[in-house]
Amino acid sequence: MSNIQSFGLALGLAVLLALAGPARAAHPPVVRAPVGALEGQAQGGLDVLRGGLDVFKGIAYAQPPVGPARWTPPRPVADWQGVRPAKDFGPACVQPDSPPGNLYGETPARMSEDCLSLNIWAPKRAKKAPVFLWIHGGALTTGSSSESVYDGAKLARRGVVVVTINYRLGVLGWLAHPALSAESAQGISGNYGLLDQIEALRWVKRNIAAFGGDPANVTIAGESAGGLSVMYLMAAPPARGLFAKAISESGYMVSTPELKAAKFGSPSAESAGETLAAKLKAPDLAALRAMDARVLTNAAARAGFGPFGAVDGKILPRQLVEVSDRGEQAPVPLLAGFNSGEIRSLRMLAPRPPASAAAYEATIRSRYGDLAGAFLRLYPSSNLEESIIATTRDALYGWTAQRLAVKQTQLGQPAYLYEFDHGYPAMDSAGLHGFHASELPYVFGNADRLPAHWPKPPATAQEERLSDAMIGYWTSFARTGVPKASGQPAWRPYDSDGAYMAFEQTPEPSEHLMPGMYALQEAVVCRRRQAGDLAWNWNVGLVSPPLPARKAGCP
Repeated sequence: MSNIQSFGLALGLAVLLALAGPARAAHPPVVRAPVGALEGQAQGGLDVLRGGLDVFKGIAYAQPPVGPARWTPPRPVADWQGVRPAKDFGPACVQPDSPPGNLYGETPARMSEDCLSLNIWAPKRAKKAPVFLWIHGGALTTGSSSESVYDGAKLARRGVVVVTINYRLGVLGWLAHPALSAESAQGISGNYGLLDQIEALRWVKRNIAAFGGDPANVTIAGESAGGLSVMYLMAAPPARGLFAKAISESGYMVSTPELKAAKFGSPSAESAGETLAAKLKAPDLAALRAMDARVLTNAAARAGFGPFGAVDGKILPRQLVEVSDRGEQAPVPLLAGFNSGEIRSLRMLAPRPPASAAAYEATIRSRYGDLAGAFLRLYPSSNLEESIIATTRDALYGWTAQRLAVKQTQLGQPAYLYEFDHGYPAMDSAGLHGFHASELPYVFGNADRLPAHWPKPPATAQEERLSDAMIGYWTSFARTGVPKASGQPAWRPYDSDGAYMAFEQTPEPSEHLMPGMYALQEAVVCRRRQAGDLAWNWNVGLVSPPLPARKAGCP
């Protein structure tokens, strides 16, 4: 091609782009989905080659759960005529006020009980693209799909359709009560936030093709309580067939209340609901439903209400550990992992160090009996603070991630394990190396969109390369079930050699994560399960109840 021809082609393209730009701005994208037509916003160019996206925000996927519908399963949103605007995020679900200086963010500016909405980032002209559905964290108590770190543009520019969702939180999303169970045709209550997530998946299955997504290739993904939600969805029969892959970041496979029976150190979920109603001086459901949503939410939090799923035999059929032991979880490819410094930003979950190394060792020997030797080899008295932090990290997050990989592999599905062990100057100087959720800016590519008190990553090529690699691995997994990233090492499935990926300054493949950790935690959990009245949550290490003696069936 001659220089003149090249110049002419370039000039022609420039003219077309200049002409198309204003026209596109004048005509925002309109998608006609089965539920109805939606008008969104164009973002970042004219086509996918230039990073062009169509973005739709604040789409209601269920009817408002308000008034008499408070504490009822979500109802599908009714189809509509005409074109609805979808340019602004919906309000966050009602949640307690955030304490000052919170590392993870501030109280949302807009909250409402009418909050069941989702957002979509879609590559222009996408067709049968993989779908990445994100479930935010926040201990099932706080958070929102509109948080800046969850902006889906960077992922969508890799050819996936990104969906972020809201779901009911705290007492509004997870309250069980005998009177609520009596109202239910199934005789159950609680799990409303989980039912919201399932309803969002049903909405996606019906409508996402109109946005260029493939309803048969949906990956559910989440971090912290979002990672727990992923495990709930993998266990929930009503969610089966609504997703094809799963990603759990820093999930925690803790014991959860049974709906009607006290077990594993927790009262039944229904009796916990009765106790809360008594504390709130609410004589019946009508009184509870009449309370202002924010007043109720803050009062429940002050009263110590802790939202969790309830094992009801229907939505959550069994404890998560039992589901995976029986191989009853969703048979899908899995990517799971945790962060090396999870507890550095969650110090309230770890006990204070004792006065001396000798006191530490004496306490551990009194609590762990024949397993004390294995415990002290993993968590020695030579560095009490680090050992205590690692103890809680592994009991909650490290064991969970590895167990997910082990059990999914046993199910015949590929499982990919990771540890995020990355730090940078602002993070490390604050004593937060690899802290809980610190992988999120790298997964979403949004290091410039962090909460005010989050240690700011440096704007360096190395940081950008790490984020680029993680985006590549995550979107490749959503596309094919195999995490790959251009120019980066192969990430082998867990399999028999315990392969995993360590995200340090760069991705580093390795094997046999923390030898001995998984075996110890499995033994502890097994004995507590056999006892039947002990939780396997964060009551570990120095605050562990005395461990029952080993019996047949436990390692």
